[in-house]
Amino acid sequence: MRPAPLALAADAACVLAFAAAGRASHAETAATTEVLRIAWPFLVGAGAGWVATTAWRAPMQVWPRGIGIWAATWAVGMTARGATGGGLAPTFLLVAAATLGVELVGWRGAGALVTAARARSAPTRSALARSHPAEPR
Repeated sequence: MRPAPLALAADAACVLAFAAAGRASHAETAATTEVLRIAWPFLVGAGAGWVATTAWRAPMQVWPRGIGIWAATWAVGMTARGATGGGLAPTFLLVAAATLGVELVGWRGAGALVTAARARSAPTRSALARSHPAEPR
């Protein structure tokens, strides 16, 4: 599978996890319909972030794509939530910003660290050539 569909699925999973965790933190059931009711504004926001940042070009990029997706997810999500009668308590605004940031930017940051670690530990071609010289013909 290509990176963009996987990254899009990861972002959607992060938003759904955010909504499910919110329900659970209030001792409410995590019924699928209720999770989706909470998540839809933020899923729309994530979609807007993908379009605004052209995330499909470099979906793993923390900046500007990951940060842009996070900002759009939060801003559009809160705007849509407020416009449709959802609560916008100050603590919810802060907790949502932090949680979505950790999730949407965090998985990209973790991916960047893993990629960098692999690059450092992978032997270079010149190092391989020195350790295994070509056999004479």
